[in-house]
Amino acid sequence: MTQDLPRPPFDPELAEALSTLDGRVPLGMTADQLERYRKLPFPSIEEQIGDRPVHCAHHTIAGYGGAEIEVSVLSHRDHETPGPGIYHLHGGGMVMGDRFAAAGPLIDWVLKHDAVAVTAEFRLAPEHPDPVPVEDCYAGLRWMAANAGALRFDPARLVLFGGSGGGGLAAGTALLARDRGGPALLGLLLQCPMIDDRDETVSSRQYDGVGVWDRTSNRTAWTAVLGDRRGTADVSPYAAAARATDLSGLPPTFVDVGAAEVFRDEDVAFASAIWAAGGEAELHVWGGAFHGFYDLAPGSALAEACVAAREAWLQRLLDRAVRQRPVISEPDREQ
Repeated sequence: MTQDLPRPPFDPELAEALSTLDGRVPLGMTADQLERYRKLPFPSIEEQIGDRPVHCAHHTIAGYGGAEIEVSVLSHRDHETPGPGIYHLHGGGMVMGDRFAAAGPLIDWVLKHDAVAVTAEFRLAPEHPDPVPVEDCYAGLRWMAANAGALRFDPARLVLFGGSGGGGLAAGTALLARDRGGPALLGLLLQCPMIDDRDETVSSRQYDGVGVWDRTSNRTAWTAVLGDRRGTADVSPYAAAARATDLSGLPPTFVDVGAAEVFRDEDVAFASAIWAAGGEAELHVWGGAFHGFYDLAPGSALAEACVAAREAWLQRLLDRAVRQRPVISEPDREQ
């Protein structure tokens, strides 16, 4: 464990919630404990949908190297008119979780925006180390964009969304899309993304043995993803987006993170690098917040403020896309 450093305290309301999470969050996770954390129960997609009018369809597609992976499509039962598309990559440090982990926002966006959401079952490390996870994610994004007509969403309003490990994969997938000429993205929504394998920041040293996802868990996950390459010069920016030296050409990006978690400094640096490259980013650092607080303590004041900021950004992004859509004149329509 890192020698204790002064660190920002947890928000009192969140600290109380944190005290109830013992054994249910990957704190101090080592490789031999991974299976235990993988077996922790999560609500099924049916339980998350409940009686709301949301349809979920499953598809098998080609992932990296032609291997089969699963994706699921969420849409309103009465969906007809193409609206926004949301491509989702789940959290879990790239080593645990499944495509339905924390799918609540997808269900909400289906109902609120009549969005079509696709969530991808990328393969996990260490069984499938880099570049498999991020390449699976990119394959899923390409599949979604190529099937915009059949899925009935507007490809000009395609947003990439991920949190934690899925946020890191979303950032890497966005860089792949930029460098490989598509698919085009309207926006990139990252919640407390895991993007730096080097473990050199102040926040990574402050939060070891405390919180939800600490330095030890982070090192375990990155080692699973990268093996002996972790922390060396031989790591691609697609695997760890903090390695990117050029963040120009990314879509408008939303980044948020807790001030009391490992990922704080790397996420602040990522947003700053987007600004330095002339890009558009919105950054929120939530004082006193531990990793994943918006899911683990959803009734807290900070979680409600966090979700409100996320929803306001997405609404502005979608509204802007509608305003900027080319107007087709009547003579053009007749042609």
